[in-house]
Amino acid sequence: MSNNEKLMVLNMYDLSHTKAAELLNSVTYPWEALPLIKDYILKLGAEIDASEGDDPEYIKRGEDVWIHKTAKVFDSAYIAGPCIIGANTEVRQCAFIRGSALVGENCVVGNSTELKNVIIFDNVQVPHYNYVGDSILGFKSHMGAGSITSNVKSDKTLVVVKGHDEYSDISIETGLKKFGAMLGDYVEVGCNSVLNPGSVIGRNTNIYPLSPIRGFIPENSIVKTGCVVVTKK
Repeated sequence: MSNNEKLMVLNMYDLSHTKAAELLNSVTYPWEALPLIKDYILKLGAEIDASEGDDPEYIKRGEDVWIHKTAKVFDSAYIAGPCIIGANTEVRQCAFIRGSALVGENCVVGNSTELKNVIIFDNVQVPHYNYVGDSILGFKSHMGAGSITSNVKSDKTLVVVKGHDEYSDISIETGLKKFGAMLGDYVEVGCNSVLNPGSVIGRNTNIYPLSPIRGFIPENSIVKTGCVVVTKK
């Protein structure tokens, strides 16, 4: 497998754990789905509206907001459309969902967490003071308290996905100004880490707290203090 292939959708995600499977199957690299999220959610919402009967699974709350009847949303949370919240997901106090958010089942969107233009797979936790924008979080990924995705470069130029060390041959122009992070399945991000624009984290990777991450981190890795990347044993 080439280094570029390691960043492809099929090598980062189990698509059986998201309603975005059709969308993600239509692209090669996951970030290519970012500009398509809004329209895709509207499409899913229209399908929900067309299929619901007398006992609907989803309750429509406001314009283009569909929330599963088993989800728990606190009154102080703010949710803008288009947005879909899956079954048994909890959206806690003062969460701020700015729109274009497809949130899966059994997720936690925590107090004061902000989401914008995201795909959140099932069983994902962003539970405490997180910002997740223009990003995709894979199945059972978890962002520790205060960890965020930085989605715009300081010089406002377009994001290029790059590798590190033995992956230094990776250089993929995305054409995107806004690109936060692509987290593969089962990724653990330590508290107060910053995932810089264009971060792509492979499956089963753990990131130590306070880490400034950029570029591609391969699957089954540990990112230690000082951004030292080692392979799990």
